[in-house]
Amino acid sequence: MKHPIYIANYLKSGVLPDMRHVGKWMEDLFQWLFCIGPQFADYDYFVQREKELETTFRELLILSGLADENAEKIVATLHQKAAEIHAGLEDDLKAIFRYDPAAQSRTEGLVTYPGFFAISVYRLAHELWVLQVPVLPRMLSEYVHGKTGIDIHPGAVIGKRFFIDHGTGIVIGETSVIGNDVKMYQGVTLGALSVQKQDADTKRHPSIGNGVTIYANATILGGATFIGNGSVIGGNVWLTHSVPDDSLVYHKSEITIKTKEVFPEPLNFVI
Repeated sequence: MKHPIYIANYLKSGVLPDMRHVGKWMEDLFQWLFCIGPQFADYDYFVQREKELETTFRELLILSGLADENAEKIVATLHQKAAEIHAGLEDDLKAIFRYDPAAQSRTEGLVTYPGFFAISVYRLAHELWVLQVPVLPRMLSEYVHGKTGIDIHPGAVIGKRFFIDHGTGIVIGETSVIGNDVKMYQGVTLGALSVQKQDADTKRHPSIGNGVTIYANATILGGATFIGNGSVIGGNVWLTHSVPDDSLVYHKSEITIKTKEVFPEPLNFVI
């Protein structure tokens, strides 16, 4: 017998979208957008999958809380914007090949770079966020967060040709604004100085100009913080104030190297 509290909560919230179904739809959509797999050589199959994906998308929108007619409008809008979204993602894909010397081909970037998958999901989730779709944009961002370790809030505004290398541990907050041709490495945080609830409607996260490179584990905080165009933010930097265009910001640390023969303390110990 179900507990009365469980039943009351269920009736109050209604049927919710399932994260597994959201994730499968996103994976299938990604394959469809880029025709990944030999089955897409058949154009009839391509068209059939498009219709199936739209049907599933409509169902997810309704489960998220939209009325049928509003869900239909969202489906139509995304259908119209599919080519534009695809073109933008192709630019993101080209950025991988342009900026990463390890990238050997477009195909490698498409199927092996978690940063590109995270950007692809973000681009779609952001469109839904702008259209004020409830729940689903956040579910998409959390799905890719769990899969790649890259956490991009769908409310963030990110420009063209965005490149994420490695990516694990990246956090990009809701009110972040990122310009064009930005490169970002693992462990970067674009965060807020304050996490108080009353600040929810204010700009809490930094803005990044065009052509900026942010290296691993840098932390940039605050809604008033702006990183000027063409700047380079070095690894492990902690930054809470703006820097002008073409700045080089780095953390200076001292490393001491000694031979083992003269090192007086044990390197290994047991507690």
